[in-house]
Amino acid sequence: MIAAKENFPTLTPEEYFTWEEQQLEKHELINGQVYAMSGGSKNHSLLAARFITLCTNHLEESGCDTATSDLRVNIVGTNNYTYPDASVTCDVRDKTTTQHITYPCLIVEVLSTSTEAYDRGSKFRMYRQNPALIDYLLVSSTSIEIDLYHKNNAGDWLIINYKAGDTIELKSINLNFPIEQVYRGLTLEPKTPTDIIRE
Repeated sequence: MIAAKENFPTLTPEEYFTWEEQQLEKHELINGQVYAMSGGSKNHSLLAARFITLCTNHLEESGCDTATSDLRVNIVGTNNYTYPDASVTCDVRDKTTTQHITYPCLIVEVLSTSTEAYDRGSKFRMYRQNPALIDYLLVSSTSIEIDLYHKNNAGDWLIINYKAGDTIELKSINLNFPIEQVYRGLTLEPKTPTDIIRE
């Protein structure tokens, strides 16, 4: 996500849906303001696609739906809408909506330098308002590292850090897989201070 459009009027969800249909790029709606979504790297795109494929294949005929970054998620109890890199909903209430889902049990965000603080901070705080959310997965695109924010049965959020050699456990959809399965064949280049400055 990048800065809100300057001097842009506050939009209702209905105005936002109509306006965005005419745009060439996606925008999140937060507190009535629209924020353009920045493009990702090749690894970002490949990792998101692999998670979508993995979840889709695993959930075939389960009644759950796996969505790409083209599907909005409505933040429960608000008029805010985001575009996660991947999401899974098994909630029947999401069967009745056409513009968005509201009750995903799993959300995946592939990290980039420009969005990592937002994904770990205020975006996660918004997502936590969803009582159906169980797993929030933050995926590095520069190294074999995945952080899982998992809500346990007591309602507490635990952070599990996965690295090379580990097996990821997503209890939200009853799926286990080796971390290397989604990183296979990728050229991983840790960011240098120069790269961060350029972004």
